[in-house]
Amino acid sequence: MPNLRLALSQIDPWVGDLDRNGDEVVRWTRLAVEAGAQLVAFPEMALTGYPVEDLALRGSFVEASRAALVGLAGRLAADGLGEVPVVVGYLGRSEHASPRFNRPAGSPQNCAAVLHRGEVVTRFAKHHLPNYGVFDEFRWFVPGDQLPVLRVRGVDVALAICEDIWQDGGRVTAAREAGAGLLLVVNGSPYERNKDDQRLELVRRRAAEAGCTLAYVNMVGGQDELVFDGDSIVVGADGEVLARAPQFEEHLVVLDLDLPAAASDDTDGLLLSDGLHLVLTELGGEPQAAPAVRLAAGVAPRVSDEAEIWAALVSGTRAYVTKNGFRSVLLGLSGGIDSALVAAIAVDAVGARNVHCVSMPSRYSSRHSRDDAAELARRTGLSLRTVSIAPMFDAYLGATELTGLAEENLQSRLRGTLLMAISNQEGHLVLAPGNKSELAVGYSTLYGDSVGAYGPIKDVYKSLVFRLARWRNEEAERRGEVPPIPEHTITKPPSAELRPDQVDTDSLPDYELLDSVLTRYIEGDEGRDAIVAAGFDQALVDRVVRLVDTAEYKRRQYPPGPKISAKNFGRDRRLPITNRWRRG
Repeated sequence: MPNLRLALSQIDPWVGDLDRNGDEVVRWTRLAVEAGAQLVAFPEMALTGYPVEDLALRGSFVEASRAALVGLAGRLAADGLGEVPVVVGYLGRSEHASPRFNRPAGSPQNCAAVLHRGEVVTRFAKHHLPNYGVFDEFRWFVPGDQLPVLRVRGVDVALAICEDIWQDGGRVTAAREAGAGLLLVVNGSPYERNKDDQRLELVRRRAAEAGCTLAYVNMVGGQDELVFDGDSIVVGADGEVLARAPQFEEHLVVLDLDLPAAASDDTDGLLLSDGLHLVLTELGGEPQAAPAVRLAAGVAPRVSDEAEIWAALVSGTRAYVTKNGFRSVLLGLSGGIDSALVAAIAVDAVGARNVHCVSMPSRYSSRHSRDDAAELARRTGLSLRTVSIAPMFDAYLGATELTGLAEENLQSRLRGTLLMAISNQEGHLVLAPGNKSELAVGYSTLYGDSVGAYGPIKDVYKSLVFRLARWRNEEAERRGEVPPIPEHTITKPPSAELRPDQVDTDSLPDYELLDSVLTRYIEGDEGRDAIVAAGFDQALVDRVVRLVDTAEYKRRQYPPGPKISAKNFGRDRRLPITNRWRRG
């Protein structure tokens, strides 16, 4: 049985930065070759970054991607890396019209290619295009109709792209029909809670269906709302996990695989399931037996739910800040749990010296909240200044008569204006501290606490905010470090402190109860009657549903933030703002 040393390059591509991404492909290929790899794979659209969204509709970008691919093949050869086949994703175009999809020749495609000996030896396009949740690939691409198979060192390796294995049939079934010894899948699979378990189950099932070992390489990093967690996996046809990469970090998986020998030379052009045509590319290389010392990649340990979510929030925040050319962030630090959690995330993401906070007390700000903000700054080492909004607030009230909610919201808007002014002056990126519970029911102030370029906990329910704060403190203690968040910040009743003795439960149900209803209504898409039937109080459900539905206009104006749930506010959930339906 031939042996193939495979390398999976779990890297962080930057959307639109073809030069940088090409450099990274060369760098990681060199590391793989130095480790003795005989086949190297990179994630979906690694050359362009993913997702490129409507950049795919710009012909200039498509042509730049195609030219960069050709240049990359030549560069790998010139650097002495050309003898090892490299599979890399890029943005391509169709050679033929697609009447079924009413698309002309030259339409964009989500492609991957094999680079070998200075040439692009084969190209293929994604067959199954996802068009649900955060994906809009039918908007941009036309599907491919081939099953590419590489014959390398006496082994047939079938190739697929991400969604090709999330859907039944297609390239998975075709790989079995072709007698492939390995199904290699390049991916841009975004993170969400518990997806690592779903992913492993999926890969095991597809390996069994394909009747061969399956290697799954995924990207890491962040792109706007999306976070990619890596979690690249190799499983045998029997479901055994042969290798698994850690989450949320760049990593090179290299391992020796004993694979069945290619059975026949007479397969090129064979018509397979789903109308896929087998395209065989012979890359040569003598079959090799397993080395005396086999290379085993190892299986990275799984982490707790809180640790995984924290890593996603930190990764997404770091990516948004750095990829948009910023070095530092700014936020209002009130002493409350939300801003404290965002500050702790920011410190882990970009370092304490790059986190700038402002305490902006008003006449209603409690002493203990100001003390809590100062204590967090002391514990973490971030920069904290104090600017009272009381004189500005008094000036406004002297110029106009405001009471009640208008008076409360004015305080929040003064703080937002002050943060944006400091951002303009000093060049920091402003972080918004709103959580998913508050955004769901509209418990936020437009142009106040909603200002900013990024919302690190936008997809985090309030009950989870408390869990994450406790976990982060426990993790610090485990490492022998000072817990970043003061205990009083976690234990005191949450309050916006915009009027005397205010607490959140004056306006909202208990957060555990509220979040239970919101999870059913938002993530589960359950209607009002179904939620009531599940045992929730009818008046409570009616109130929550009304609050969620009437706050859509606010959410549309909130900045992006990292997606961690099955359905976030943004790309996942798209409801009309003007909407008279009130039955859930």
